[in-house]
Formats: sequence, structure tokens, C-alpha cells
Amino acid sequence: MTYSVEFLPHNIKVEVDDNESLIRAAMEAGVHINASCGGSGVCGKCRVMIEKGSVEGGISEHLSQKDQEKGYRLACLSEVASDIVVRVPVESQIDTGRLNVAPTSRHTAKEMYADVNELREGGLFIPPVEKIYLELEPASADNNQADVERIINHLRLNHDEHRLTMNLNLIQKIPEIIREGDFKVTATIIRPVRKDGKNRIVNIEPFDTSHRNFAIAVDIGTTTIYGQALDLHTGEVLGQHGEFNSQISYGEDVISRIIFAEKGDGLEVLHQKVIGNINTIIRKIIKKAGIGKHEVTTITLAGNSTMTQLLLKINPAFIRRDPYVPTSIMYPPFPAYEIGIDLADHTTALIYPGVSSYVGGDIIAGIMASGMYRQEKLTLYMDIGTNAEIAIGHKDWMVCTAASAGPAFEGGGVKFGMRATKGAIEDFAINPETYEPMIITVGNKKAKGICGSGLITLAAKLLETGVIDSRGKFDRSLDTDRIRKTDDIWEYVLVYKENTQIDRDIAITEPDLDNLIRAKGAMYSAALTLLEEIGLGVKDIEKIILAGGFGSYVDLASAITIGLLPELDPEKVTYLGNGSLLGCKINSLTNALRRDVMKVVNMMTNFELASTPSYMDHYMSALFLPHTELNYFPKVKKRLERLRK
Repeated sequence: MTYSVEFLPHNIKVEVDDNESLIRAAMEAGVHINASCGGSGVCGKCRVMIEKGSVEGGISEHLSQKDQEKGYRLACLSEVASDIVVRVPVESQIDTGRLNVAPTSRHTAKEMYADVNELREGGLFIPPVEKIYLELEPASADNNQADVERIINHLRLNHDEHRLTMNLNLIQKIPEIIREGDFKVTATIIRPVRKDGKNRIVNIEPFDTSHRNFAIAVDIGTTTIYGQALDLHTGEVLGQHGEFNSQISYGEDVISRIIFAEKGDGLEVLHQKVIGNINTIIRKIIKKAGIGKHEVTTITLAGNSTMTQLLLKINPAFIRRDPYVPTSIMYPPFPAYEIGIDLADHTTALIYPGVSSYVGGDIIAGIMASGMYRQEKLTLYMDIGTNAEIAIGHKDWMVCTAASAGPAFEGGGVKFGMRATKGAIEDFAINPETYEPMIITVGNKKAKGICGSGLITLAAKLLETGVIDSRGKFDRSLDTDRIRKTDDIWEYVLVYKENTQIDRDIAITEPDLDNLIRAKGAMYSAALTLLEEIGLGVKDIEKIILAGGFGSYVDLASAITIGLLPELDPEKVTYLGNGSLLGCKINSLTNALRRDVMKVVNMMTNFELASTPSYMDHYMSALFLPHTELNYFPKVKKRLERLRK
């Protein structure tokens, strides 16, 4: 028996089998519903309202009795039992609007060699894939040289191109192509990383198309996927677009997705989701840029180890099992269409190599973009997110590690947490006498939740005004109605329901603060452990680089106040932005720096925190705001003492 499921406000209908879960029906319909726990009912994010018909199940502790009476259910726990009409409330929808707006934070991103003029001046603007126009001598009775040899010999004699190869598929096309162009053709050549490698001719086109040479750079994040279209003739960015990673519906963190990939056709499902996102991004950016698919000669991609293996449809199961081994950290160039990317058969895919199971190509790409591997200063590189990756070093050596910070920085594990889209609380102040809040939301819209950067600022301001203590517990003796107990959980009300988009009071709870403290504790203690393992301390750090889109919005003072970042002078902090995407861009524009990638990989020493005894000690000490050892944060300590007087 099948039933009809209609999703509002999207006005999309889909037919599903009896007892199909509502979250899977939404996936089949292409309707996005927040489901950050992978459908296990733990996060409570996938609230929907059943307006007509009935479902089995869907009841959860995340839904109050009043919610249930209104028809609210959790989509992941609900099974379709009749024809139904389902309304997806605003807080359960995924809004991509913020993804395609440049950061408006107080920070300026810096990167090495991102400007094409610097590449030209340094003699480094040599894209891995080049197009060369050839005017061949026509075949005749006096010159009956074979077509392929005619092309290769011309390149050798006139363009100093040696050690050339091409595949059978291209050879089969050549007779018609060169005659269509009256022996005037353009050769597309991909250069090897190694200087002694072979240049491959991957395409021949009739006439002169050498000025139409484009690349695509893609960052495959756990939460978001971004792409850019690049002109390899000028180095200009012609278009860019971001999408939420559709794999979110199967789990917000990499471990949840690995577990899903191990079940049935889970690997194929996750592979198709990320390929679908990439193809959507490609379609949008090349349309905006006025590029044909056949004009894209290369696509460079970077992601963490799990995202990379899911992209390539490689079983990631052993990434999460001791001794935590990825299938590979290096991948050869290959035709992009082989993994389902919707580009021409001559488009070459280049994948950034990784270091270990949890330090992947996105970090290598970011390090390349930051240029820290060429600098003298001892630098701490931090990519703040669900999988917190850290590198420390300079031009002579580097060490790295990764810590599972959890989804709090992305709004996960927080009762009213959400991503940084319109309506998310991103800034906050509090009156120290009345304890009344002042909030600012993304887009200046009515509030519907709290984003990660907003959560950090909230915690810092509540700590500074004494509303919470160092454990993240509310001072229940304060004279304010904002602090209250709801369902046996203490909370501070940020916005009353009449001023929200969701018809509910928005509050920050003690469990929310616990999750934030664990996340920031994992990040800080990982950095401290790494420093200790190499015989250094926080005082030895000369520079901090914050990577990731999230880092562009973090208030530095608040991050230090809660103990997320070491207490250093602000001028020592650089905000890189999306380092992974920047690294892919650089990789697309210069083969010379592409050779440095393996240099960076080979100089990295990875530390597994699970087998580093001191990590847990540091972690337990970091589970306070800002830390149990306040001497690590002397300025914060002094400020808190002054504010509390």
C-alpha cells in the first residue's frame, strides 16, 4: 500500500510505501529537514506538524505535551500511516541564503599567493592544465605523417613539450577533429606534479580555443560545500556558490555518516548526495560565468578524510576503528566523470591529499593557502568545527592532530541551535543590573535560534556579568525572571515567543552550555597537548590562523573569554576564511606550488589524541570557563574580577 505525503510550505507531493519514515519521505521529495543526529531521534531538530492524516510514532521527550497536542512530531521517528499533509516549520528548514554572502565580520581574510599578480610576479602562474593553440602542417602526399605524431612532434618542436602521452579515447576522435579545424587545433595538456613525469594530452579541439580555459575549485565540508569557477587565462574568480551538504540528513558529524555508510547501500547513498551537491554547484557557477561544461579542464577538490572517501565511494569504516586507518591519503588525477561529476570526459579531477584519518586534505589545502609552511613564525593553525583540526609549526617542521569537538559550533547539541542563517542570534549584550538582553540576529530578522558564533558570545557575556559561573551554571539567586526552570532544566530566556519566528520562547540552557564547554575544551586541550608533546607552550606561539567559514564570524574577545582560544594579542591572529577553498584555488592556478603539497604532507607529524595520555588530563581541566588554570588567561581573570566587583 502506498500513501501520498504533501510537504508544506513547499507544496511538494511524494508517494511512499506504508510505514516509510517521514524523514526518508522528505529526502525522496527533495525537502530538507534538519536531522543532525542521523535519524536516531536524539537531537530533536526535525520537528514537523502533521496538518492532515496520521503517522505512527514521532513522540519524543523533545516535544512537550502542548507541542504534541498541536500535532508536532519528530520526522525521523514518524512512520507514514495514511495520506498526510506535513508542514515543515521554519526552524526545521535549511536556509542557504547565508552561504552565498561574503562574511561581513570585523575580520579580513589573508592568504598567500591568492592574488594572481603575485603569482605572475613570482613566476608561479602556471596552471596544472594548459591549452596550447597549434597550426599544423596539413597532411599531403609529401607529408603523410600520422595525425597523433603530427600533433606531438609539433608540440615538441615549437613549444618545448616533451614526454607526451594521450589515451585511446582521444586518439579515436582526432582524425575528424583536426580536419574540422583545417589542421588548426587547440591541445589541452595536464602537467604532472613531478618534474620528471609525463605531460598528458587530454583533449584536442578544432580552431583556437586557448583563451577558453577554466577550472573549478570545490571545498567539501562536513556541513557545507562551496565551489568557485576560475579563469585559468586571467586567474579571475568568475562565479561561486555554496550549498549545505545533503549528507547532513544522515548525520551531522563524520562518525554518524561512517556508521550509515556501513549499512546496506549507505555508502552509495552518501556518495550520490555529495556528487549531487557538487553537480548543482557546478551548474550554477558555470551558468553565472558563461562557461560551457566542455571548457572546464580541471576540478580541484578538498575535504576531510571521511568526506574524501565518501566522495570517491571508498568504504570509510576503518577511519573510526582502532588503529584509525584511512584507505589512502593520496589520490592520482583521474577523469572527473568517473565518479559522477557532470563535466566533460577530458576534465581532470585533482584531489588534495591528507595526513591521517582525521587530518585530511582540507587542512593541507588551508595550510597551503595560509603560506605558514613558508614562514619563520611558529604558527598555530586552527580549523574550528565539528572535527576540530589543528596544526602547529613553520617552514622547518609541522605537527597536527584532530579532536572531536561535537556539533555545538554549528548549532548542534543546542536546544535552539541552528546554523548561521537568517534569524539566528549572532550577537548579544546584557544589562549587568537588570540582566535584560539585547540581541542581534543574522539579517536583522525575528529570532528563530542561536548560531555557533552567537553561542560563544552568549556564554562570554553571561560569564562576565555573573549570570553563569565557571561551570556554566546559572546563578539562581539573581533578581530576574529570565532565569527559570523548565522541564527540570535551568535556562535563561533570550527572546519571548511573541518576538520570535517559531512561536516558542528561545532560551539558552545549562545542557547547551555544557555542550559548548565540552566543544571548546576539546579544541583548547588539543592545542595544549600538541604544544606539550613538542616541548613548547602557549607563550611560544607567534601567530594564530583561524580557518573555516565559522572562524570569520567568531568574536575574538569572546572566544578567549570562554577559553576556546589561547590568550594572545589580537594582532597575532589572522582570519583565513575558507582555507580549504583558497587552497583549491591556488592548486588550480599554479602547478609550481602544487608541488609543495607533497612537501607539506611529508613534513607533517600526526598525533592521535586517543593514544596521547596527557590529552584527557588537559581536557578535564578545560571543562570550565575559561579554564581551571586561570593563569593561562591572566587578562580574562583580571577582567572578570573587575566586572564582578
